[in-house]
Amino acid sequence: MGECVQKTVGLETSITSKPLGRKKSWVLLAVMMALFSGCASVGQEFPVSPIAEIRIGETSKDEVRELFGTPWRVGVENGKRTWTYGHYRYRLIGDPSTRDLLIRFNHQDLVEHFSFNTTDHGGQD
Repeated sequence: MGECVQKTVGLETSITSKPLGRKKSWVLLAVMMALFSGCASVGQEFPVSPIAEIRIGETSKDEVRELFGTPWRVGVENGKRTWTYGHYRYRLIGDPSTRDLLIRFNHQDLVEHFSFNTTDHGGQD
């Protein structure tokens, strides 16, 4: 692969190929592969099977962290702390693959509410 360099010779113009350096070739190849793969991911993977272990009013923040790790996003809803675990994969060709788990804690740091949503209609790992 190479970049084109234009040369003027007399009244004629010709294009010759100038070789790229090895490092530039690898960078170019990586960029081309990323563009042609047509895939982008946002968030972080998290396990789905431990969702069955969450108990409203019983499961603590520490237990949630043990089950799923550090949340991808944190926030506040109606004055109560929320944690979101999410992974979203989009493709140029084909359907997206998304899953998210939203957990709201009460003022005692116990799970008050949670919801899990996915585009995988099987719903499990």
